[in-house]
Amino acid sequence: MRITDTLAVVRNLGILAHVDAGKTTVTERILYATGTTHKRGEVHDGTTVTDFDPQERDRGITIFSAAVTCSWDGHRINLIDTPGHVDFADEVERSLRVLDGAVAVFDAVAGVEPQSESVWRQADRHGVPRIAFVNKMDRAGADLDTAVASVRERLHPAPLAVQLPVGAEDAFTGVVDLLGMRALTWSDDGEARDPAPVPDALREEALRRRRLLEEAVAELHPAALEEFCDTGALRTGTITAALRDLTARGEAVVVLCGSAYRNRGIEPLLDAVLAYLPSPLDVPPVRGTHDGAEQERTADPAAPLAALAFKVNATATGRLTYLRVYSGTIEQGDTVWDATAGRAERVGRILRVTADRHARLDRAIAGDIVAVVGLKGARAGATLCAPDTPLMLEPPGTAQPVVSVAVEALRGTDTGRLASALARLAEEDPSLVVRTDTETGQTVLSGMGELHLEVAVERVRRDHGLKINVGRPRVSHRETVGRGVSGFVHRHVKQDGGAGQFAHVVLDVEPLDDPERGFEFRSTVVGGRVPQEYVRAVEAGCRDALAEGPLGGHPVTGLRVTLTDGSTHVKDSSDTAFRTAGRFGLRDALRTCAMVLLEPVAEVTVTVPRDAVGSVLGDLAARRGRVSGSATRAGAAVVTATVPLAELFGYATRLRSRTQGRGTFTTRPTGYAPAPATVPAR
Repeated sequence: MRITDTLAVVRNLGILAHVDAGKTTVTERILYATGTTHKRGEVHDGTTVTDFDPQERDRGITIFSAAVTCSWDGHRINLIDTPGHVDFADEVERSLRVLDGAVAVFDAVAGVEPQSESVWRQADRHGVPRIAFVNKMDRAGADLDTAVASVRERLHPAPLAVQLPVGAEDAFTGVVDLLGMRALTWSDDGEARDPAPVPDALREEALRRRRLLEEAVAELHPAALEEFCDTGALRTGTITAALRDLTARGEAVVVLCGSAYRNRGIEPLLDAVLAYLPSPLDVPPVRGTHDGAEQERTADPAAPLAALAFKVNATATGRLTYLRVYSGTIEQGDTVWDATAGRAERVGRILRVTADRHARLDRAIAGDIVAVVGLKGARAGATLCAPDTPLMLEPPGTAQPVVSVAVEALRGTDTGRLASALARLAEEDPSLVVRTDTETGQTVLSGMGELHLEVAVERVRRDHGLKINVGRPRVSHRETVGRGVSGFVHRHVKQDGGAGQFAHVVLDVEPLDDPERGFEFRSTVVGGRVPQEYVRAVEAGCRDALAEGPLGGHPVTGLRVTLTDGSTHVKDSSDTAFRTAGRFGLRDALRTCAMVLLEPVAEVTVTVPRDAVGSVLGDLAARRGRVSGSATRAGAAVVTATVPLAELFGYATRLRSRTQGRGTFTTRPTGYAPAPATVPAR
């Protein structure tokens, strides 16, 4: 078999969804349908393959992305089951960076939910083609058309349903394949029956939907439009090819449906993965840089090695580094170059991963997702390449932490062990940050949310046997400029023997329209009064000053600084002098500005029984929440509000008590907003 044939039958696939939409159950059914497992794993029983961590089984949610490999119809599928909770969005980000395609899972009752929208936007940023699977079609209130409409309204691609449900809610038994015009049904125990003709009761509706599908495809795809104009219809092969093109370009999303829990609809989903999602040969060559020049590497095993480490996991048997190999071949015993850290590493073993089970491999080639043992220092985001042809790939982005807790060992003798355990956590999860508070001397652990920190602390307790005290969570504030200052003059003059330092700058400071835009710097100096190299030094100094604002030492954002004038000294001016002038000049200028304290806010979606709406609205108001919308869905009220993140600590317990355990909520960070004067700065 040629190498290109081998790569053409590989699919690197992710499962994306809102928490509790059924991602892990879909993954478990895929493993069962492909013969990888011989028993259906259940989330509620704690028997899933991918949720193998004790905390995942205790909490019933996916916390860590898990890679598995299976085979279907002669193809190899490398699949990553990603978390759905917003606190673990960074796990999703690192996975999406290395995937070629994804299946977005939606709840047939709820449709597009807040975290569904967030992971969809993440996939948009990485250009990952997707197909959609509307799950839980057997639930009361399930409606494929409503779910498809929510995809169109909230996510904005053209959703193209290629199936029609057979039965509804409890009576859901299968689907009509609109391309093959056949009925695919399953028995009560989830075994697939042979394809059958479309039932007479559904034939007219199936023909109508097939016609609508043809018209929609023709409208979006030029080749399909040409055939449609010539013949008035589209052949099945034309529709399939057009859907594959539209999926790859992100102009449409193929929609299928089923019930993963009842094992209905999984086989057609796997067929759709092979038909519509790309192989490593179909995606653009990976781009990297070397010595400032951009280079491309194609998915060719004979090309120089280029691989990206996207996950690090310390296990009892050694340190596992998960890699996506973009080009070249990596073999056991090879020496590779860590371009990020600038050092050589030796590959001990190469493993094909199925969650927490591993199979030895002699080598991995372009297009593979594998784990390797033996890399001592490679971090998530590191580029591994051939030593003689170095290349730096763009690493996955890492979100900034928004919640912090102070942690300390219960026994003083365990302080060193605690520091080591926290360092290992931060190595495995780049969205966790460990620092020492300079004022209090406390060790502070920062992460993406309350649950994120709870999970991290519990790992320290379980994995390392440490007893630790944990402080109350605190949010990370920001500071911004409410009213700026013009013509602020700062002179930096230092003379203590020998060459001195002299820098004179005049700064304008003004707020940006959007604090999320961060920092902008520009120079309007004319006549060469401040040479260009010193202008760059002033900008660097201003960026240094943004680390601590005047209100409470929080990072400063949302401002523009303009260097309007200045002067130099023929002997004493230097880059160092102007960088110092920029840092202290902006620091002093901010003290004269009207500063505003910003706090992180989140969009909260609360689903409660109708009789509890009043109580929930009152509680949100007490938490400084601003209600932005409400709706009724499947007999329950859905309230959306924007609430300061600091007010959400402990909200899960309060909501359960106010709704007798019947209320649920989800959050999605939406940035920062001005905090009231009563909120302390530190």
